[in-house]
Amino acid sequence: MKSITINGSQRESVGKKATKALRNAGQVPCVMYGGDKAFHFSAPELAFSKLVYTASAHTVVIVLDNGEEYNAVMQDIQFHPVTDKITHVDFYQIFEDKEISMEIPVQTIGSSRGVMNGGNLRMPYRKLRVKAIPSKLPDFVEIDITPLKIGSKFYITELANDDYKFLHPDNTVVCQVRRSRLAVVDADDEDEEDGEGAEGTDATAAEATQE
Repeated sequence: MKSITINGSQRESVGKKATKALRNAGQVPCVMYGGDKAFHFSAPELAFSKLVYTASAHTVVIVLDNGEEYNAVMQDIQFHPVTDKITHVDFYQIFEDKEISMEIPVQTIGSSRGVMNGGNLRMPYRKLRVKAIPSKLPDFVEIDITPLKIGSKFYITELANDDYKFLHPDNTVVCQVRRSRLAVVDADDEDEEDGEGAEGTDATAAEATQE
């Protein structure tokens, strides 16, 4: 997984007045957890652009002005409800020999046969939670949707690998092609949609939850 460096300054004062002054100066208050003890620091808002506005996941190297460095992952981020400016970020310190869990974006490649025939591609999960040591975490999870016909489903077990573990049930549907009114089914297609039953309902419910 790629890493992004953020240069910051350790905070001595963490009161509301000091926090407001930081934000007015274009700085973002941050907290680091996961080590011996939590500590507070701040960094310029522009320093977070490559971390927040990206389609891939990243680890972070926090470099403080006192020379200390910490490897971490972003745990939570808060935005102003009106301006959308970043108001606070939580980080979790990571260690190379300890596994961590992290949400990784899902990216698709290829052109689905079912979609080309008019079906609708449904993706209940835009991110998947995985667990691994930091060096084994992927930037994103890639799915080749080329073989998917109308009624086909792609289960999370098809993504199994030796580098990281998915923290989802084996029957989790990552994506599927659903029939639409304009769909044209190939003569040799085995339309599995009729047998969806409760599983299809679960996938739809998961999609609604993600939204």
